[in-house]
Amino acid sequence: MRRVDESTSACLSPVGEVAFIKIRELALLRREPSALSPETIRELKSRLILKSGSATPGQDRLYASRIASKRATASSGPELHIIVPTLQCAHSCQYCQVSRALDSQGFSLSAEQVLAACDLVMQSMAPVLTVEFQGGDPLNRFDLVELAIEALAHHPERRNRPIRFVVASTLHQLTEDMCRYFAQYDVKLSTSVDGPAWLHNKNRPLPTRDSYERTVTGIALARSVLGADSVSALMTTTKLSLEHPEVIVDEYVALGLHEIFLRPLSHYGFAKRNLQMLGYTVEQFMTFYRRALNRVIWWNEQGFSMREVYASLILNKLISSFDAGYVDLQSPNASGRAVLVYNYDGHVYPSDEARMLAESGDISFRMGKIGTPMETLLESPAARRIHLEGAVENDDNCSSCSFRSHCAPSPVDAAASGVATFTIPTSETEHCKRTTALFDEMLKRLAAARARDPNLEKLLQRWSAPAGAGV
Repeated sequence: MRRVDESTSACLSPVGEVAFIKIRELALLRREPSALSPETIRELKSRLILKSGSATPGQDRLYASRIASKRATASSGPELHIIVPTLQCAHSCQYCQVSRALDSQGFSLSAEQVLAACDLVMQSMAPVLTVEFQGGDPLNRFDLVELAIEALAHHPERRNRPIRFVVASTLHQLTEDMCRYFAQYDVKLSTSVDGPAWLHNKNRPLPTRDSYERTVTGIALARSVLGADSVSALMTTTKLSLEHPEVIVDEYVALGLHEIFLRPLSHYGFAKRNLQMLGYTVEQFMTFYRRALNRVIWWNEQGFSMREVYASLILNKLISSFDAGYVDLQSPNASGRAVLVYNYDGHVYPSDEARMLAESGDISFRMGKIGTPMETLLESPAARRIHLEGAVENDDNCSSCSFRSHCAPSPVDAAASGVATFTIPTSETEHCKRTTALFDEMLKRLAAARARDPNLEKLLQRWSAPAGAGV
């Protein structure tokens, strides 16, 4: 149960259903469900929240099937594999976790390590694989990206499994030849657009002061060779961004981008060191987020189809039968089980955040060296720690939370937020505060939409469906 407002409460099911009932009906639901109105009983049963008194084997099978579907991400083996071929990047973003100059030495994988990482990817038992190249900027070492794609695409242990390749880049180094190569393997590109030129260039500075212009040029090149839907974009919310949510959304529309991911600042690496200058509260982020989301919805009402990714991920947990596979919203915590990161330093980490934490000196979440057998990595002390500390039943803050079926404690976030070697309670972590606020926001919007806005309800339902699939 979760209170939505003074008169309404949300009943949440772990299979991805939500029913809204009046506060006065809560006591009846807990004490004597049969005394509820016939309409309420039908609503709760149809959403698999209330079970019939008699045996219902068909409904039981449906419930079990949907539970298995929602938990597939955490149970089918590592599906997302992040390869960080290099940390080299020309930008000097103050909030970045990883920036290094282009001429820095010792911040790239060797060819042997890349091939060993590919062998590890193929040891996963996941039926579908996603391989994402991050950095730094991986296009600074396109040779290593190409080496990995060739090795994975033609690996003897692939067993005809679909592989989805994604390259996360500024696109400044993108060339037509690279695009033609990516077209052979249906490689998707992901980039960052923080807003209009003045804001993007402030957030992501280059000595030439043309970061925005070069990214937009890269987007245009990719679209011309790979197609209109070949590039997705996300943004990072800085303190400077907070007062300009509508302007940021409008820039995405102007660029013809039909998705926007309104991401908060990550409290890792350089960003953590500069929090006093760059940081803001969860409440400030949520004020920004509500305004930006309102603008996204407004554009949809004007006929421009647009999806806000964070809202979609939250709605997917609340009202979809099929899990979108977002690792940060799994119960139990899926870091190290659904995702592995093969870092430029030659080690394997359970999440992107864990490798960023290592940049600050905390290497406690290293699972092992690249080349270590998969079964050994999955049973490493770091993996066992996440399995233990990332289970809701082992956390007093989470075991009684309304959202315990939809997310779980983040040991990495707790370590990043703590002092010295001591972690803080889950409820005080940035991850918990922000995720809870987003769940509450989506419940309020969903309740209002069901009550008086069927068009918005249809939009939210569409957003809840998983986006994309391996090919």
